[in-house]
Amino acid sequence: MPMHNGILPREGFCADVILRVIRRTALNPTLLLPLVLLARLTKKGQDLSILHPTAARRLRILFYYALARRASAWLSDGVRNNWSDDRYDWSREIVLVTGGAAGIGGSMVRFFEEEGVKVVVLDIQPMSFTTWDTTTASKVRHFHCDVRSPESVNAVADTIRAEVGHPTIIISNAGVARGKTLLDSEPGGVRFTFDVNTLAHFWITKAFLPNMVARNHGMVVTVSSFASWLTIPNMIDYGASKAAAMAFHEGITSELKTRYNAPKVRTVSVHPGHTRTALFKGFSQGADFLLPRLEPDSGAEAVVRQVLTGRSGHVILPEAGGSLAALRAYPDWYSIRLRARVQGNMKRWSGRQVVEDVDASYDGRDSQQNEASSSTVLVSGE
Repeated sequence: MPMHNGILPREGFCADVILRVIRRTALNPTLLLPLVLLARLTKKGQDLSILHPTAARRLRILFYYALARRASAWLSDGVRNNWSDDRYDWSREIVLVTGGAAGIGGSMVRFFEEEGVKVVVLDIQPMSFTTWDTTTASKVRHFHCDVRSPESVNAVADTIRAEVGHPTIIISNAGVARGKTLLDSEPGGVRFTFDVNTLAHFWITKAFLPNMVARNHGMVVTVSSFASWLTIPNMIDYGASKAAAMAFHEGITSELKTRYNAPKVRTVSVHPGHTRTALFKGFSQGADFLLPRLEPDSGAEAVVRQVLTGRSGHVILPEAGGSLAALRAYPDWYSIRLRARVQGNMKRWSGRQVVEDVDASYDGRDSQQNEASSSTVLVSGE
C-alpha cells in the first residue's frame, strides 16, 4: 500500500489544498526574496515601485512576515528536538502501535510494513485486515492486550522484549468514544474512556521508556484529537480524556530533557479531526470544505511520515483545524457560542463499541483479558 503523493488529498479539493498553495507561494520567502530584490536593485523594479507604492509596500510586508514565519518554524523545530540530531536505522527500529488491529492504527501498520519497518500491535481485537498466521519471519506481530490494565501491559511488555526486542517508537493510538451526555454517563463508562484514551498512555510509556532513556534514542507518539481543543455536547468525557492526553505529551516532552537527560528521545503529538471509522459512525462535523472527513489512510500516513523523519513535531489533520487550538485564548462570547453551534454533531452518532461490558474486571480475575498471547501475522501491502 504505497503512500499517497497526488496533488489532491484523498478527501478531494478542500481548504488544506489552498493553504498548501499559499504556503508554497505567497508565504514562501524563497520565492518572495527575488521579487523584493528586483524591486529595490533594478531600474525597472524601482520604476514599478514608484508607480505602485502600495503594492511594493505590501510585497515587503508579505516577505518580512514569511521570513518571520520561516524563522519561527526553524526555531520551534530546534527547541522541540533540543538542538540535537539522531540517526534512525529503519531496518532495526521497532514500532509499537496500540489499537493497531483496525482503523487509523491498522493503516499505520500497513504503511510501516510497506516501508520494511518491524511493527508490534497491541489490541484486544484480532487483526481486521488481510493477514496470514505463519511461523515465518514477519514484519508484524500482534499481541492481545487490554491496555487499560498496567498488569496486562507489563506482562505483554516482557513477552515483546523477549520475542521481538525493545520497541524504539511507541504510538499510543487506541481510543474509544461513548457518545453520552454527562447525566447519561455511568461511572464505569467514564472510567473506561479515560482508561483507554489517557491512562493507557501512562502504562505503555512506563513499560518501554526506560530503554529509550538508557539509549537516548526513541520516540513517543501521543494521539489526541481536535476534541482536546473543542469539547462539544455528548463528548465531555472524550474531550476531557483527549485534553489530558495532550497534557501528557507536553509533560513527557519536558521530563525527557529536564529529568531523564534524554534529549534525543523524540515526542510527537497527533490531532486528527473526524475520521471515517466505525468509532465515529453517524458523526456529522459539517464544514466539509474547511474540515473534511478524513480517510483513515490520510491520518495514518501523516503520522508515519512524521515518524520517519525521526524528529519531534505535531501532526494536525485537516491542517485548517489547527486554528481550533486558539480557542483557549478566544473570548467567551465567541468560544461558548461556537461549542453551542456544533451541538448537533453527535445527534446521529452510532459509533461501534468494541468492549460492551466496560465494567469487566481486568485486575487479574479475567485470565483471558490478561493473557500475554501473541500471533505472528504477515500484512498485505496491497
